[in-house]
Amino acid sequence: MQQSPIFQRWFSTYEKSPLTIHILTAIALSFLGGIAFLWRLGSVGLVDETEPMFAEAARQMLVTGDWVTPYYNDVTRFDKPPLVYWLMVLAYKIVGVNAWGARLPSALAAIALMVMLFVVLRKYGFPTAAAAEQPEQPKTQQKLWLAALLGSSLIALNLQTIVWARTGVSDMLLNGCMGSGLVCFFCGYASGGRPLNRWLPNIWYLFAYAALGLAVLAKGPVGLVLPGLTIMAFLLYLGRFWSVFLEAKPWIGALLFTGITVPWYVLVILRNGQDYLDTFFGYHNYERFTGVVNGHAAPLYFYLPVILIGFIPWSLYLPAAIARLKLHKIRDWRDQPRSAHLGIFATAWFATIFVFFTIAVTKLPSYTIPLLPAGSILVALLWSQMITEPQQKSHWFWWTGAVNVLFLAFLAAFMIYSPQVIGFDPAAPNLDSSFKNSVLPILGATIWAIATVTAGISLFRSRLGLLLSNACAMVLFITVVLLPMGTLLDQNRQAGLRSIAATITEMRQAGEKVVMIGFEKPSLVFYAKTDIDFFEETEETVVFLRENMPQDQNIKLFLIA
Repeated sequence: MQQSPIFQRWFSTYEKSPLTIHILTAIALSFLGGIAFLWRLGSVGLVDETEPMFAEAARQMLVTGDWVTPYYNDVTRFDKPPLVYWLMVLAYKIVGVNAWGARLPSALAAIALMVMLFVVLRKYGFPTAAAAEQPEQPKTQQKLWLAALLGSSLIALNLQTIVWARTGVSDMLLNGCMGSGLVCFFCGYASGGRPLNRWLPNIWYLFAYAALGLAVLAKGPVGLVLPGLTIMAFLLYLGRFWSVFLEAKPWIGALLFTGITVPWYVLVILRNGQDYLDTFFGYHNYERFTGVVNGHAAPLYFYLPVILIGFIPWSLYLPAAIARLKLHKIRDWRDQPRSAHLGIFATAWFATIFVFFTIAVTKLPSYTIPLLPAGSILVALLWSQMITEPQQKSHWFWWTGAVNVLFLAFLAAFMIYSPQVIGFDPAAPNLDSSFKNSVLPILGATIWAIATVTAGISLFRSRLGLLLSNACAMVLFITVVLLPMGTLLDQNRQAGLRSIAATITEMRQAGEKVVMIGFEKPSLVFYAKTDIDFFEETEETVVFLRENMPQDQNIKLFLIA
């Protein structure tokens, strides 16, 4: 198996005109990030239940000017810290109060991750330790470029990142801040940790402290706990904990971190007192880790299928990517230069987050998002070695490639059968029939079937062809199937609610209350731009109206079937 002539020509162009390749790379990644995270970002309305709560809390900040205490539907909302709300408010000022503005912080956080992974892999993406000692060699440069292109692309080419980067909640913002902080830490470590001066640590360490401070403002203590555990596990494995601890000057980092995070926490506690402490730190942090919150219980193996499906098809290569590192040879790794440790760092990153949330009692699919950048680094390192060193035999890689082909075939078959999987949803009663009558199942099956054939041929002829089969299939599936599926869901589940909200806005007079019976739909609050009283039972509503409505006042009733 020989190295692809396409890649050889690309690298020869780089050697002749580096600026041209830099420009083309920037254009290609911008296009990919734009398609994955920005294209049609606001074409689908906000999706109940959680997303409109975030969007409305930000809208309330914009209206009231209160940037300390978040409110939703006239009730304090202490689920998350304020960074996501602040960024949404800024987006509202730029693009308007709409779904685009609510989702823009998440999309930009995903794009920032692409940039950060490109930076670290372009500089330290050595598939082997030997390459770290000769960074200017042509072969090493090929691996660096390929690893950087792959790693940054994989962030955009997986289902889980795409879904959460297009959702106006705080999860992707946490991922962007925490991932950037970890990348900055590794850049400081790999560069030798040379301080700026006797008082300040390496500039990369300072960037890391700032990014982790923003992570805590995005999601809370988890934004510091997870990176801290990751860095600790990484340094203990390499036996360099105290030396790196001293060079990173964490006491300086603590000052920067405190300056970013503490002021808001002090203000919100002073204003809301024990209520905030019990709700945020007690319920949304401690209880989520130690008990089941909102019924989100799951078995210990819950995150295995989540990662398998959410990171397809690249998740199939994670075992080979980790096995390639031969982690049991600790002494060998400790003897190698710092710049060769990116794979070890990514493994510590991936494993720490996976184990942490596996231990946590409350389990949600979104909790695995912060380990996806580490997975992208690991897979990129594996592929860059396999493509630039075609003579190297790897039974792990070959068998994984075979499973890859079979899995693509399974996806093709599943898309044909998928109309039978969609069950009845009372919130979208026509969704199953609309999906069955659309061309989306056939389009999805066709894409994965073609990918199966091309990947099967490439498995024996071209490793680069196998990679491109997966990547092209993902791009087509995202643009031709996944995004139109979002539109179909919106038409069947959310469009009617927006129509009701428009009717409320048109007919409601100042001071009139709006009441909804049976279920809560936060998107009505956002689109109607008014507080709504939600009740489960009719009897509760009658009591509420008797207690809150004057006897001589007319009441408008909106019957929602």
